Amino acid sequence: METKSISQTVKLSGTPEEVYQLLMDPEKYSSFTGSEVIISDKIKGEFNLFDGYITGYNIELIVGKKIVQAWHFEEDGWPKEHYSICTFIFEPDGNKTKLNFLQTDVPEHKIQALSKGWYEYYWEPMEEYLLQH
Repeated sequence: METKSISQTVKLSGTPEEVYQLLMDPEKYSSFTGSEVIISDKIKGEFNLFDGYITGYNIELIVGKKIVQAWHFEEDGWPKEHYSICTFIFEPDGNKTKLNFLQTDVPEHKIQALSKGWYEYYWEPMEEYLLQH
């Protein structure tokens, strides 16, 4: 299977700690995704997002600075035991946060849909949430 990577950089309102918590606090995560979220804040702890569409586990967690997770997508064409690695790096940028995102080991035929999906289901709803709270 051919794989590729997705690299995106976005600026979000709020501090690096606030943006980090959006991705690690189940209540806040649920608020911006509109779905039930189960997530552990421990290394090797598991998560379940979008009603089981995304599952995985934590690899590295540095509060307010970095999240590294293994993600599995339950969809056609995604190999059963395959995980992609998602790295979120949070940097202060004035009164905002620069989020550097890298997703590696993505099946090549899923690159376009997932690239768009990060904006639609993550960056834009996260910014809306941050502006409202």
